[in-house]
Amino acid sequence: MGEFEHKCLNCSSTSEDRPLIVCEFKGKENWVCVRCLPILIHG
Repeated sequence: MGEFEHKCLNCSSTSEDRPLIVCEFKGKENWVCVRCLPILIHG
């Protein structure tokens, strides 16, 4: 990918590793992979 490659905010995986989902928090766009999403939701 290019210099603007998105990475999971928790584990730094890219979309080459696993699917990423975008979310916005305090006006900033963040990316979370499908593996880390349940961890972030349920703690």
